Amino acid sequence: MSDAAETPGTGRSLFSRAYRIALGIVAWFSLLSCLGGAAAIVFGDGMGMPLEWLDGSPFTSYLWPGIILGVVVGGSQAVALLAQWRGFALARGAHIAAGLVMTIWIFVELLIIPGRSPLHTIYFTAGAVQIVLGTLALAAWPHPLLAREPRG
Repeated sequence: MSDAAETPGTGRSLFSRAYRIALGIVAWFSLLSCLGGAAAIVFGDGMGMPLEWLDGSPFTSYLWPGIILGVVVGGSQAVALLAQWRGFALARGAHIAAGLVMTIWIFVELLIIPGRSPLHTIYFTAGAVQIVLGTLALAAWPHPLLAREPRG
């Protein structure tokens, strides 16, 4: 089946639908994780993480990191999902931006706190997958894949 195959009656390619589904799954996973993590950090006394982990950071408690996680990181996921649900052309770019926000969040978190968890790998990977899927959904994949550029 070629990339140009269309879903009957929609005018949209089958790959476009697959990207939308995959991006939606990753974004919902990330959004729910951000909101749950933010609530646990803010209302769960830092989820048991010692305050000493914040020494040398701009934070004196886990309140602001929790708010940033919920509002900024989770909010970027919500914006991407809303744009996708409403059918806005910027949805793919919003997914790329949300994936970047997620990966940057994890990177900065790893710079600040000494604790490591498999969750860091999971959420960094989720952000990276969202970036790649959003980029591919923008048709950044060469067609055909192994085509050669003409030499001048």
